[in-house]
Amino acid sequence: MVVFATKTFKQTKRTKRKVQKGIVHIHSTYNNTLVTISTTQGGVVAWSSAGACGFRGARKSTPFAAKMAAENVKSFDEGTDSKPTRAEAEEAVRTLLKWAGEDPKREGLLDTPKRVTKAYEEFFRGYKLDAHKELSKTFEDIQGFDDMVLVKDIEFVSHCEHHMVPIIGKAHVAYWPDQKIVGISKLARIVDIYAKRLVSQESMTKQIVNTIDEALSPLGCAVMIDANHQCMSIRGVNKLHSSTTTSMFSGVFKKDIDVQRRFMDMIKY
Repeated sequence: MVVFATKTFKQTKRTKRKVQKGIVHIHSTYNNTLVTISTTQGGVVAWSSAGACGFRGARKSTPFAAKMAAENVKSFDEGTDSKPTRAEAEEAVRTLLKWAGEDPKREGLLDTPKRVTKAYEEFFRGYKLDAHKELSKTFEDIQGFDDMVLVKDIEFVSHCEHHMVPIIGKAHVAYWPDQKIVGISKLARIVDIYAKRLVSQESMTKQIVNTIDEALSPLGCAVMIDANHQCMSIRGVNKLHSSTTTSMFSGVFKKDIDVQRRFMDMIKY
C-alpha cells in the first residue's frame, strides 16, 4: 500500500532514505515535497495519527504508522537539509556583527560579510578534498630502499573546532615504505587537507597516520605536530608563547623504540 502526503521543504534534490521496514522516496520541488512511503508489513502507512509532525493528506493509520511518524519524521527533515546559500551565510555574519555591538551598515563593514564567507571557503576547503585520493598514485620501484621517508617542518594553519580560531604550527610526517612509495609533496598535501577543516590537534594527528596506513600499507608511520592554539594564546588563559605537541606512531615506529628515537632525532636537525 502506498500513501502520499505533502510537507514543505527547502530542498531541490531527490533523496532516498531507508526507514525501519519501509523505503522513503522524497521527490522535491522548490516549495513542496511529495513523500511516498512503501512498507513491507502489508498494512496502510499514514501520518494522520501524528498530525503534530506537520504532514497532511493521509487517509488511514496504523500503530506502526504512528510510531514511524513520531520517531522518523524529524530525521526526514534533517536528511533533506541543504547547504545554506552564500546569501544566508553573509546574513549570519551580519547577525554576529550586531551581536558583537557593531553596525553592519557602517561603511567599513558593508563588504565584511562577503569577505568573511570568501575567507571561510579558503579556510575550510579541506571538506571538498579527499585525502585518500591524494595518495592514490604510487610507485612500486623502490629499488631496495629500506628506511623511513621523512618530510619535516610542514607549515600549516588550521582552525580549532571549539572556538573557530587559528591553530598555527608545523607537522613532521614519516613512513617506512613496504611495496609502495608516494611523491613526497603528497605528504604535505595530506597535512593541508586535514588542516583546512575544523579540527582538534589530536584528531588531526590521528587522521594523517590512519590515511597513510590505509592508502600505502607501509611498515609503519609516524606523525608529530607542534602548534600554537590561539584559543589559549589570545583568549582564556592568554599564554601567548605556549605550544602543544602531539604524536602518533604505527607499525615499526610503534614497536621499535630505536626507530622511534631516530625519528625524534631526525626532526630536530
